[in-house]
Amino acid sequence: MVDVFDEVDEQIRAERFRVLVRQTVPYFIGALIVCLAVVVGVWAYGKFSSAAVGKSSLAYAKGMDLEQKGDADGAFTQFALAAKGPAGYRSLALMQEAGIRLQQNKTVDAVGLFDQAAKATSDKMIGDIASLKAAYALLDSASLADITARLTPLMAANRPYHAQAREALALAKIAAGQLSQARADLGVIQLMSDTPETERQRAGALIALIDSGTASSLKALAAAPVLPPPAAPPQSLGAPQVPAADTGN
Repeated sequence: MVDVFDEVDEQIRAERFRVLVRQTVPYFIGALIVCLAVVVGVWAYGKFSSAAVGKSSLAYAKGMDLEQKGDADGAFTQFALAAKGPAGYRSLALMQEAGIRLQQNKTVDAVGLFDQAAKATSDKMIGDIASLKAAYALLDSASLADITARLTPLMAANRPYHAQAREALALAKIAAGQLSQARADLGVIQLMSDTPETERQRAGALIALIDSGTASSLKALAAAPVLPPPAAPPQSLGAPQVPAADTGN
């Protein structure tokens, strides 16, 4: 009799185990599928990102090459392709497009592209220079209120080009005839410890011209602002690829 009970108990345990397996195996398989999907997704994203960076890098380099050769339209097309890539190249390519539009005296289009470049990146080193260039492009046409609204955020002490932004505002005030206010801004530039030496010298020259009342010389100097050098593609994206030389074959 004991053997019978043991056999029944063993059968019950075996059946419970089979039920447990039937209930848990689908979840286990589902978890494996999810894990596999995540791994494949990460791998595919890495491949896609690398390919996107490569395409943007090559288009950007081609655009630079065509621009140096004087083919503005061809360069603009290549920069437009680069602008479809990762954020770093997108901002830089948009700025290059804006520069071409400035050379073509299409200020409104250029400013729009500069604004897009500023919004396309979270990197202040890139975004702020785009905003600064937009403000400079508008110095001759926009109102002092508009220029002030654009430059005020860039003048914060923690922004990378705050000295250049303050100088741009001083130039806008000079153009609006507010010489005393411009002189005050230039004085601040001279006093700031982190002002680049070129900016400090320009501020001193502008102050001297304001004090002397040499309006014609002041206008000539104000018309030639010194902008920060163009930003380079982020190192995380890699250097732009150089297109192969045209051998004519």
